[in-house]
Amino acid sequence: MPFIDTIPDAEIGDDVRAMYARQASFWGFVPNYAKVFCYRPAIMDHWAALQVEIKRSMGRRRFEIVTFAAATALRSTLCSLAHGKTLTEFFSSDDVAAIAQDKTPASWSAVEIEIVRFAKLVARDASAVVQQDVERLKQLGLTDAEIFDISAAAGARAFWTKILESLGVAPEPSLLEMNPDFKQAMAVGRPLGFR
Repeated sequence: MPFIDTIPDAEIGDDVRAMYARQASFWGFVPNYAKVFCYRPAIMDHWAALQVEIKRSMGRRRFEIVTFAAATALRSTLCSLAHGKTLTEFFSSDDVAAIAQDKTPASWSAVEIEIVRFAKLVARDASAVVQQDVERLKQLGLTDAEIFDISAAAGARAFWTKILESLGVAPEPSLLEMNPDFKQAMAVGRPLGFR
């Protein structure tokens, strides 16, 4: 249960029921995070649209790198678990765990490492970004549009994690069924199984 009460299923309106149905059609169940949006389902719809637009320009791999880096910088165990698990489709679990712990995996490219550094900086303190941070990305071949995309994905993750963390949304049980060492490495904020 989150820190706030959610509307009982018997009392939800059509808009919430539709939002839950969209979530269930994608995941096979209504995730914990969706339930806290029962008071403002339109925000969930706008969030989904924002994510689609951000991903459209980036590609899934880069989106997951940026999102995971931002989630770890923002100390969101929930988002680090979810996106860390997804990132293992592209990288070894050891490499993903290293990024969560602010280490640099030897197998990652210079571009990927710089993207992680920039995304974490944006997430931690966007006002600390200086021209040289952007220039480092450009020197590695990234365009201004690609740099915008990284900033947008990291900024969007900040919005999402601040809502979920402040309302005490717990990870789904399926996220807690991962390898214990990997799971522990993803616990960058709240401890696993908090309550």
